[in-house]
Amino acid sequence: GKMINAVFEGISSALEKGDSISLIGFGSFKTVERCAREGRNPRTGEKLHIPASKAIKFTTGKALKQRVQ
Repeated sequence: GKMINAVFEGISSALEKGDSISLIGFGSFKTVERCAREGRNPRTGEKLHIPASKAIKFTTGKALKQRVQ
């Protein structure tokens, strides 16, 4: 359990700094910037402003894709 927590902490720290992480055969994580945009409240239809933000993107590796298919 401690090793898994250490791996997750390392991934989280790297993403926080803006670095990307590649786990060969599994996939890669990176941070992406989302621009500010205008959205709508689905219940009322009212327009609202969605501020710019950062998000984490995961891309699966070739070996993982092949195992799942």
